[in-house]
Amino acid sequence: MNYYQRLKNYTIAKVMVAMLGMVGNSSDATLIRLTYLAERLAKKDYYVKIIRWIRELFQSGHPSLVVARKILSDTHPSHRQQLVKSFFINQLLIGTNKRKEFQDKNGFYPPGFIVISPSMLCNLKCFGCYSGNYIKDKGLSVEVIDRILNEAKEMGIYFAVISGGEPFFRKDLLDVFERHKDMAFHVFTHGGLLDEKLIDRIANIGNIVPAISIEGYEEETDARRGKGHYATVMKAMELLSDAGVLFGFSYTQTSINTDIIASDRFIDHMIEKGCTLGWFFSYCPVGREPNLELMPKPEQRDLLRRRLQYFRNTKPILLADFWNDGPIVGGCLAAGRRYLHINANGDIEPCVFAHYAVDNIHNTTMLQALQSKLFTTIKDRLASGGNLYRPCMLIDRPEVWREAVFSSNAKPTHEGAETLVTTLAKPMDNYTDGYGKFADPAWEEHSGEKTEKKIA
Repeated sequence: MNYYQRLKNYTIAKVMVAMLGMVGNSSDATLIRLTYLAERLAKKDYYVKIIRWIRELFQSGHPSLVVARKILSDTHPSHRQQLVKSFFINQLLIGTNKRKEFQDKNGFYPPGFIVISPSMLCNLKCFGCYSGNYIKDKGLSVEVIDRILNEAKEMGIYFAVISGGEPFFRKDLLDVFERHKDMAFHVFTHGGLLDEKLIDRIANIGNIVPAISIEGYEEETDARRGKGHYATVMKAMELLSDAGVLFGFSYTQTSINTDIIASDRFIDHMIEKGCTLGWFFSYCPVGREPNLELMPKPEQRDLLRRRLQYFRNTKPILLADFWNDGPIVGGCLAAGRRYLHINANGDIEPCVFAHYAVDNIHNTTMLQALQSKLFTTIKDRLASGGNLYRPCMLIDRPEVWREAVFSSNAKPTHEGAETLVTTLAKPMDNYTDGYGKFADPAWEEHSGEKTEKKIA
């Protein structure tokens, strides 16, 4: 290690100590000072701009300031300090610098995070589940998961999303999370296994943030997940809040539940239950019994896009929408542009909803997969930009997904995955055209650009 690198690491360590010393003070002035410290260490212009944007929000008294105060003052002490170390310092500061060094060495920027589905085991059989048709009798060994996480850290990735199946079926995963305390783990769960004992360990390990899937209120949730599940979820949220564990909700928009998710009442309800963040997904016709009728209608998706902007300006909760946040994150995240997915069989997929692969983690590395024909075709095609309100290669630009699959000789990772590029191809094109009638004017207003030329 050269002198410059040692000096940089020393500086980061000193700033880390300073930031940890400040986390118990949630005053507005302290929060703003933290953004200045973070900016000093962020190497990539993209993150510097985000940090400055966050500081502007804090200075204007934006509801996000309430969220930041809550994170610093209401969370369990070990949970708070561990998240500051693993996410804010390692992922956003140290990791940013390591990812830039990776780019300088390898010629491309690595993903910002990875998604791992260690197992597809689950006690529920929810219709429309993206993982519904995966093989259930296989799963990634602890040794393989450790190797994946170590590979990620070599690239500068200190943030992993854990999906499934139901992750908490795997009791050994908690040991994995504890071994990799330098990382932050965001676990998508149905919430049914979150009892006091499990939550107490989550709080003490400190680097785990659960996101609980919910479909609306009792009627909607129980209809999809089973009678009594809503009550179980509400109890889990209460226990998480009482334990001081940072958590959120996950909601899949469909054609039949848009009115709920787009309402002040629902978002306020989630805030009251203690949610600090929320994830919005759009139903995609993959997995168990794909159903085009469940896809949000174009006007419903546009409604959620507009309501999301309103919620962000008025509600003390962090909200993200993979399908409508293209202008914020630069378009589709798939194929290593921002993330990739490793399923329980080890297949390295471009996206959790894109069930094709050419590589498997058991016989290759993530670095090699990122350089594959499947991944590079997607990245090259999506780099053209275009209308970022139509970012998704599956439902907004399906021609990109079909080209990537056919040109790379990718194989479906479970039975039925091929329908999205075969029998459903024409209906997806029709859906794309329908949503364009809403998304193109919105993008024109947002950017001042005509979109038709760039989408082709």
